[in-house]
Amino acid sequence: MKKMNQNKDCLVVGLALFAMFFGAGNLIFPPALGLASGKSWLACMVGFFLTGIGMPMLGVLAVSKAGGTVDHLASKVNPTFSKILGTVVILAIGPLLAIPRTGATVYEMGVRPMLPNANPVTLSIIVSIIYFAITLFFVIKPSGIIDKIGKILTPILLLIVGLIIVKGVMSPVGTAVDTGIGNPFSKGFTEGYQTMDALASIVFGGIIMLSLAEKGYTNKEDQIKLTMKAGLVAGLGLAFVYGGLLYLGSTVSGVYPADVERTGLIVGMTEKILGNAGKMGISVAVSVACLTTSIGLTATVGNYFEELTNGKLSYRVIVIGTVIFSAVFANVGVEQIVKLAVPLLVTVYPVAIVLILMSIFDNFIKNKRAYLGAVYGALFVSLFDGLSAIGVNTAFVGKTINMLPFAGAGFAWLLPAAVGAFITTVMIKGTEESSSVQ
Repeated sequence: MKKMNQNKDCLVVGLALFAMFFGAGNLIFPPALGLASGKSWLACMVGFFLTGIGMPMLGVLAVSKAGGTVDHLASKVNPTFSKILGTVVILAIGPLLAIPRTGATVYEMGVRPMLPNANPVTLSIIVSIIYFAITLFFVIKPSGIIDKIGKILTPILLLIVGLIIVKGVMSPVGTAVDTGIGNPFSKGFTEGYQTMDALASIVFGGIIMLSLAEKGYTNKEDQIKLTMKAGLVAGLGLAFVYGGLLYLGSTVSGVYPADVERTGLIVGMTEKILGNAGKMGISVAVSVACLTTSIGLTATVGNYFEELTNGKLSYRVIVIGTVIFSAVFANVGVEQIVKLAVPLLVTVYPVAIVLILMSIFDNFIKNKRAYLGAVYGALFVSLFDGLSAIGVNTAFVGKTINMLPFAGAGFAWLLPAAVGAFITTVMIKGTEESSSVQ
């Protein structure tokens, strides 16, 4: 392949990857983080970039190296674990969290600001029914119009967000204040889980590989090399958007109260920076962006579970069930969905991070049983974090976990993962040696 074509293909695939991660729902998190961190916005941003940008990019690369699917990535632990992890990931980026969040975001950012006098409960139900009916229509009868809308909409949404960032930096609404945040890096790191992009990257990696194969890159080394370059393009785009919005959030830390709703914050910021026209523009763009995201994720859920059940559950039945559940769940609101997501995400994310990092360095891991110990070591810690997040009293274990190295920065699972990998490697090696002697 000519270098010129490679550069062009990297740019195209990189922009496509950026569009996949640039879900409109993710826009609500950086401003809220900036608001919470105030003057400590930089440390918070570094933590958020690690899990909100770094891990997703590494995730795409890891899946590409592993073979292209979540099964390839997680099968090094064991086949049963692979199916369980795949199911949890698809449910998380599907009907349990991400899809309902798109519907709730459309209501709170796209519709409610335009109809402030309407009954909120009634309006929310009506919006959910219409929104998910449209989702179902396009999912059951796929149409190229969605691809066209997405290709047009992403640049428009990016243009609006870019205008907000540039104008907000040049003419700030306020100045960052000391919010008294305890550990801004840890806050940013764990809040990056809420983007769910590291989990989504496990699915997106296969899509990127297929796209490269269709462009004629069938050699695995070429695919990995181009994936790295495409990931850099996507990462730079996300860094501009997330970093800019997080900084703007910090500049209004003295303007808005700490408990302001995430959607209300970004709508309010936009109105202050670009006026009423800006508020309406981002409301419309975010609404259509959420719709295209909802359609793509619903189709992904249908395809995955139809394949997992060998056709016993049809694609049609799965997508109908997904939109009905999502329509009901969306009415609990963005804030509640975010809170409900915490236990699942703090449990699953460390496991995903371990798998991603180990897959990146797979060539240096001679005994693949290390995956088993590392995953269960991380899961031991993250499971207690998840139980604690739902209100279960884990005081004794929690105190022990908090004493682990790097616990204050959100990496309490790191040492148990390393110890677990070492133990399984030594135990399996010892067992194998004993068997060979006998």
